[in-house]
Amino acid sequence: MSREAWLLVVVGGILALGTLVGAVLLAVRVVRARRLLGSLGAGGKVAFYGALIYTVLPVDVLPDPIYLDDMGVLAGALLYLGRLAARRRAAARELPGQPDTPPGQERVRPVP
Repeated sequence: MSREAWLLVVVGGILALGTLVGAVLLAVRVVRARRLLGSLGAGGKVAFYGALIYTVLPVDVLPDPIYLDDMGVLAGALLYLGRLAARRRAAARELPGQPDTPPGQERVRPVP
């Protein structure tokens, strides 16, 4: 094998290892987000389990040594779960029957 071929194999191996590590790190973050599933509803559960199933199954858009599609699905699921969690937190802050301002503080109106 020529020197250029070895260099190509080494660089390809490093890139494959890097994408594998990235996919594993994203999968770990998705699994850690699992504790939020009870409050995120059906959409959150579908995004969570769908991303994990897509990552584990051997049927992919790109062949398995290239984990970019898996990383994209996991990152998309994390973004979606993060947005759902932010919406749930915002909705919990704005419960009906609560005053708009904390007690003891008056609402400040801007001067025209």
